[in-house]
Amino acid sequence: MKQFTFLLFLFGIFIHLKVDAQRTKPRVIISTDIGGDDPDDFQSMVHLLMYANELNIEGLVSSPPGEGRKEHILEALDAYAQDFEKLRKHGNFPSPEYLNSVTKQGLTEVQSTPKPSSEVSEGANWIIEKARQKNDQPLYLLVWGSMTDVAQALHFVPDIKENIRVYMIGSWNTRMDSLARNYVFEHHPDLWLIENNTTFRGMYVGGDQSDDFGNTSFVEKYVKDHGALGELFNQKKKDIKMGDTPSVLYLLNGDPDQPETGSWGGRFLRTDHGPNYFTDLSDPKFIENNRPGAKTVNVWRKDYLTDWATRMKWLK
Repeated sequence: MKQFTFLLFLFGIFIHLKVDAQRTKPRVIISTDIGGDDPDDFQSMVHLLMYANELNIEGLVSSPPGEGRKEHILEALDAYAQDFEKLRKHGNFPSPEYLNSVTKQGLTEVQSTPKPSSEVSEGANWIIEKARQKNDQPLYLLVWGSMTDVAQALHFVPDIKENIRVYMIGSWNTRMDSLARNYVFEHHPDLWLIENNTTFRGMYVGGDQSDDFGNTSFVEKYVKDHGALGELFNQKKKDIKMGDTPSVLYLLNGDPDQPETGSWGGRFLRTDHGPNYFTDLSDPKFIENNRPGAKTVNVWRKDYLTDWATRMKWLK
């Protein structure tokens, strides 16, 4: 009887992993200024890696502004490697070796001229290479920092536009790299683009922050002391900011083909700038603390934090 029960257990694991492997996963490249002026990119990287079995991560690119470099992505991947054996019991997580192999260095300075420079970065070349691969699925470029490397890729190989979708976290990043953002906006109006300037603030402003769902209390209970990834998160910042994470949440819950409908990562307004340009909702009912669209993220706060807490328990 014990042997039969054990075989059923193994069969259950096999079915779970098989379904996980066959599920259509969004193709993703992250462009991040991790290690730069704001520790919240480390937070978002930890969260991303905890969901790495739900995404087809095809690249991790270190981009400006600030002092962030490829080595800071590798720092997060080192923590992931320490937790990998626990994570792989729960899904088809990519190996640390694979993730290291798709980690690239982008430019280390923001765009300084109205059009991208002739020096094409390793990160931009990687974006071009992956975007040109034949695939029925679009490639999502989630921009957590500067638009510089994405702008380079579009400038030198504009035909990749038909294969990519860009979800950018603007605000401070745009102010630090306005030339790259303006180049993309002005010269590529036909690009599929979500420009999230304020909606992302709902990640840490408003929503249900009662009891263990507060920005600090959640980290204390569900992240701190939970594996190497949890410790890295807590070491970098002891409360939730994770301003870039809505770009990942957008792909985890909701219909990525429909930015105008609700998702964990926000709901957005289609504009007349181009056929597929979306930005923050200005309707007052979605404003939180003067941040348009923020309520379209924080309304889901308890759901996405509860889901994440379940995963963090795997590392306890």
